[in-house]
Amino acid sequence: MQARDVMVSPVITVDSNATVRLVASLLLQHRISAVPVVGKDSELVGIVTESDLMHRTEAGTERPYSWWLRLLVGDAQMASDYVKSHAVKISDIMTRKVVTATPETPLHEIAMLLEKHGIKRIPIVDETGHLVGIVSRANLLQAVASARPKLEISPADSVIRKKLLGELRGQPWAHTFNLTATVQNGVVDLWGYAPTAAERTAIRIAAEAIPGVVAVNDHLLETPIMVY
Repeated sequence: MQARDVMVSPVITVDSNATVRLVASLLLQHRISAVPVVGKDSELVGIVTESDLMHRTEAGTERPYSWWLRLLVGDAQMASDYVKSHAVKISDIMTRKVVTATPETPLHEIAMLLEKHGIKRIPIVDETGHLVGIVSRANLLQAVASARPKLEISPADSVIRKKLLGELRGQPWAHTFNLTATVQNGVVDLWGYAPTAAERTAIRIAAEAIPGVVAVNDHLLETPIMVY
């Protein structure tokens, strides 16, 4: 699946002249946690998230500084925090370097970007830089929840075994020289040795993911044995 398959579109946006109060109202009204900021030609110029509005003078939540903390963070950081808590226009607090993706970006790359940058959503832009949608962590969960198994004829036991062993041989963590499997009527029996609980779990999951598998019996041991 690609970003276009799960993205929210159209997107609620504001321009850079919007006020902080307006943005706060939009977040509450639409039950969203961020608002992209667009220019006069609908190009993406920034984004404002709820975390940008957490330390505001209106709510009495501006960040306090003790004397030792003032020495630690320095004048530049304190000035930046003052802007965050007192700015009227959203252009003064928005994030300008926005992590983006295209409609054709695969969802696994979206997930990697979210994880790498520690963010909760990614604006989707076209080749001209215009905002066309947004993908959030929730949208990825929706893709998982709505997934449907592919309809196919149950493969032969020999095919299941071949696919499983082939999958394990392609994994650098799998000690395949100490593993084997038998398959009968779609039931996989795992035999051999797995040195760690994590590897044992991964082997079971690999077996369960093979199309046609109806059950997995784990006979793996924690000490090496001869399996061939």
